[in-house]
Amino acid sequence: MSKHLLAHLAHVEIMTPALEDSLRFFTEVMGMELSERVGDSCYLRCWGEFYHHSLVLTAGEQPALGHIGWRTWGPEELEQAVKEIEAAGQQGQWIERGPGHGPAYRFRGPGGHLNEVFWEVDRYSAPPELRSTYPARPQRFTGRGVAPRQIDHVTVASLDVMRDTHWYCDTLGFRFMEYTVPDEMPEIVVFTQITTNEKSHDLGFVADFSGIAGRVNHVAFFLPEIKDLLRATDILLEAGLSMEYGPGQHGMGEQYYLYFREPGGMRIELNSGGYRNYIPDWEPVRWVPSQGSNTMYRNAAMPDSMTESFPLAPGGSFPEPAATGGTQIDPDLVNPFRRRGRG
Repeated sequence: MSKHLLAHLAHVEIMTPALEDSLRFFTEVMGMELSERVGDSCYLRCWGEFYHHSLVLTAGEQPALGHIGWRTWGPEELEQAVKEIEAAGQQGQWIERGPGHGPAYRFRGPGGHLNEVFWEVDRYSAPPELRSTYPARPQRFTGRGVAPRQIDHVTVASLDVMRDTHWYCDTLGFRFMEYTVPDEMPEIVVFTQITTNEKSHDLGFVADFSGIAGRVNHVAFFLPEIKDLLRATDILLEAGLSMEYGPGQHGMGEQYYLYFREPGGMRIELNSGGYRNYIPDWEPVRWVPSQGSNTMYRNAAMPDSMTESFPLAPGGSFPEPAATGGTQIDPDLVNPFRRRGRG
């Protein structure tokens, strides 16, 4: 029987050591709306989102993951999700309510990532100057800055990619869509995509041998068309940012991508396109990099910097043997997408 508990990714909190710079970037360059500021946390939303916020910026010593918020399909599903989480051995706690939503159950997944699940939300009501003439939109399209329509996904780092993947699927009903293994080491999974809905993923896991739990690789936002992503590239470059990777198109998920780092140091991805999958008995698809899993056109190497996750770890995600108790990490595992001609 299907365990359909979660509806979608609702928000992600990231820590930033440069709160004012990050806030200015997300409002002025990205074009997001500031919904509320409470203490050292700023709550922002994209123009096409119906809730109070999808991104939380919180002051911290270094870029890192605060928590990930998931909305359930209903109050009964929230109750069942909590039962499933506790039955799976992850004990959490209730918070009475948070900015933008009602009671939430906070817990850590097996990889140390802090999540919360909730049902009740505060729906956004646009002021007169932002009301859309289209009744199905929460606000009008402003075209300010990059102007992402909504949050898309979050990818976290994992010491055991398959353990974490199966835990979220078995416990909370995510669908396991696709995964990558290195060409030379097909027994090791380095990346997986899982989803709560018809997208290719709203949660990803990437291999991480730093020994630090709960790290995050990037947060992604959705733009409706590829031309929007190319326009965003111009805007970001003119704002003085460097592009870390892309523009390009992934094989897994078939989304167009662009990666960069916001002023606080967190990696942000912009996505456009991608497939929709409604097949109830879908079997996860296995990729190797040479098939174009990361770069569909198989002609652009991924920079080593993309293997970094946050908070940054001494020695990186694949430290030297001395930092791993003598374990030698195969160079092909460190960045299996490094070589030209590898997707």
